[in-house]
Amino acid sequence: MSQISKLVEPVTIGAWNLRTRTAMAPMTRAFADDKTGVVNDQTVEYYRKRAQDGIGLIITEGVVISPRAKGNPGVPGLYTQEQIDGWKKVTDAVHAEGGTIIAQIWHVGRASHHEIAGGLPPQAPSAIAAEGKVSRFGKPFDVPEEMSEEEIAEVVNQYAQAAKNAMEAGFDGVEIHGAHGYLIDQFNSDVSNKRTDRYGGDLKQRLTFMKEVLKAVIDAVGTDRTLIRFSALKIDQPTYMWEDPEAAIQTFIDAFKETGVQMIHPSTMEFTKPIARGLTLHELVRSHWDGVIVGVGGLDANTAEVALKKGTIDVAAIGRPLIANPDYLARIKQDQPLVEYEAQKHLIQLV
Repeated sequence: MSQISKLVEPVTIGAWNLRTRTAMAPMTRAFADDKTGVVNDQTVEYYRKRAQDGIGLIITEGVVISPRAKGNPGVPGLYTQEQIDGWKKVTDAVHAEGGTIIAQIWHVGRASHHEIAGGLPPQAPSAIAAEGKVSRFGKPFDVPEEMSEEEIAEVVNQYAQAAKNAMEAGFDGVEIHGAHGYLIDQFNSDVSNKRTDRYGGDLKQRLTFMKEVLKAVIDAVGTDRTLIRFSALKIDQPTYMWEDPEAAIQTFIDAFKETGVQMIHPSTMEFTKPIARGLTLHELVRSHWDGVIVGVGGLDANTAEVALKKGTIDVAAIGRPLIANPDYLARIKQDQPLVEYEAQKHLIQLV
């Protein structure tokens, strides 16, 4: 592992002085109290261990911005004072270890069920149900309620308030979850968005909701503390891909530049898989974007090192290996074998 040098070097991105170019990818753990959405001591220890290992940027599991944003039992929130106070214990523990941690703020939209979303129908751009069943709950996704423009404005404000709450809780910033078939991505997608108002239309127009959320969050916490995750991947359509990936990426990047975003997190399950012109998702994004890119998608130390050295990405997000190996970086540095991730033993969900 003597060739692994870029992965473990320090880097500054936005407002964050990171000890290494590694990030902890956001992965749902469902450690929170299901009724209150408050995290517990298990959560504190979970994140503290990864900070102790030297992970540069910890991105939390998805943290919902309202009761109707919830899509799985046991996920944490960031919309009550009790939830904020619970997260303070986590951020204090991470900072005590010298780490940097940001909250991934999340609204699942139609990927939910009324029994989870506060007794109300899930919210979505159009009244079209997602395919499949709610993870950890087992019931089919509900037909959602099409959001009015007033409700859209309310949810935009909820994102901004959650970002402010994250700062009160001691987080170093936020990641907006705009990927994987959740609410923002539901507006972005022609599969789930059939609106005829200003939030519908072609891809450029469908990105309106995402841009409004970005602008609101940036106004709340600053562009140097805001990361946005986007993707073609959808939890209910795992094989989905944009019809013209490069054109779609260019449209997204134009939207990011319009809002003043500086840091983006393109997401895929297969980092090394070409999607257009023989280039991978992250290579295509880099060909149109000179800002910060966080890479993710089944990375290991070697593939991350190559991508970092090429400049394809600036930070490498590690997922499952970090669940199975809280001391991941220590093992990499000492050339020790990694514990193999096992789905049943190390239960997670893609977020």
